Amino acid sequence: MSDSLVENGVVGAGGGGFPASAKFSVKVPTFIVNAAECEPLLHKDKELLVHCRDDFFRGLAVAMARTGASEGVIGVKEKYGELISSLEAVLPAGVRVQPLSDTYPAGDEFVLVHEVTGRLIPPGGLPRDAGCAVSNVETLVNIGMDRPVTTKFLTVAGAVRKPLTLRVPVGISFRECVAEAGGASVPKYGVLSGGVMMGSFVSDLDGPVTKTTGGIIVLPEDHPVLRRYLSTDAQVRRIGKSACDQCSFCTELCPRYLLGHPIQPHLAMRSLGFELATEPLLEGTLFCSGCNLCSMYSCPEDLDPRRVCSMDKAVALKRGLQWKGDPKGVRSHELLEWRRVPSSRIMRKLGLNEFVNEGPLKPGTAKTWRVKLLLKQGAGVPAEPRVEAGQRVGEGELVASVPEGKLGVNLHASIAGRVTFADGAIVVEGG
Repeated sequence: MSDSLVENGVVGAGGGGFPASAKFSVKVPTFIVNAAECEPLLHKDKELLVHCRDDFFRGLAVAMARTGASEGVIGVKEKYGELISSLEAVLPAGVRVQPLSDTYPAGDEFVLVHEVTGRLIPPGGLPRDAGCAVSNVETLVNIGMDRPVTTKFLTVAGAVRKPLTLRVPVGISFRECVAEAGGASVPKYGVLSGGVMMGSFVSDLDGPVTKTTGGIIVLPEDHPVLRRYLSTDAQVRRIGKSACDQCSFCTELCPRYLLGHPIQPHLAMRSLGFELATEPLLEGTLFCSGCNLCSMYSCPEDLDPRRVCSMDKAVALKRGLQWKGDPKGVRSHELLEWRRVPSSRIMRKLGLNEFVNEGPLKPGTAKTWRVKLLLKQGAGVPAEPRVEAGQRVGEGELVASVPEGKLGVNLHASIAGRVTFADGAIVVEGG
């Protein structure tokens, strides 16, 4: 039997990009909508809940039916009181809004599940282990539209003349998105894809937006956040080895540590002093979420524990290390509620208050004459081309699909035009 989520190429619109059809194959009592959007300067989820509400509720109904959930919970930051009130006025039966604290990382699904239900996802577990399924707003909007996913919603913010949220064809370039926001407001700048805290540096502005691009942040070339992303692993190791005084602030404020998980970033920093780190120093890094709070906020020396955790995690995986504790014995920290980090403090610490913190949705879809569709746009295997060079395709036409029985995401032409190929991608040029 055909599956519309597979056919339409619906994939988690943020995070790891897990195909929606597979993610919603679990049976759970509670379905949680992650509308926390805790990354600084991003506003996409809020805008979609205002402007794409019908599609959102249709998608939520489909997701709840597929998972068998009897309760739907929309997690929205409590500071958006007007939005919460407008949602509560039209909620379908079995769905409620959960006001969330304006802290980081409220949108981490482990944190979100605990805040909504009081239950803990065990170390190495998934939301289903706590009786939940979690999805972000855009994924549900895409399900509700019930058509091939050919567009992406994202906020363009930071050092731009007009911060806004855009709807763009999948495969449009980062450069064109920045131009849609009026261009950069500084002569020399760099761009982050995803967000300030968990994003990645965009080395090629002509590179393509994918189905999982969460946002675009433009920063002045000399901004300290940008310098962090440009530092090398060797630099991080050298500076961390000499400057870390083992204060353990990185651990004491770690969101996963506060949920009782065996992650202790200060032990990862300690591992820098050893040629061959011992297992106890490495095992905990397997449970690092990569939220970057330790590096961007907690460390008084401005070191990079998150990067060290990432490097140590690779070593731990290579050695086949596993945590030997009992998941049933995991308990949240007694000070969890008092160690939440306000988003306002992160904004101030990172020097982001100089930027306009808004992102209204621009009507319509951005135009482009050329898109580059990467064959791999989420978890699983790359899609395989179903078109030939020189072939003309219409917007929404299937151009690549995932082999039967494999995990991945189908791709559709996001504009009408003629097909060419690039390394790992299908290019469609209009005209």
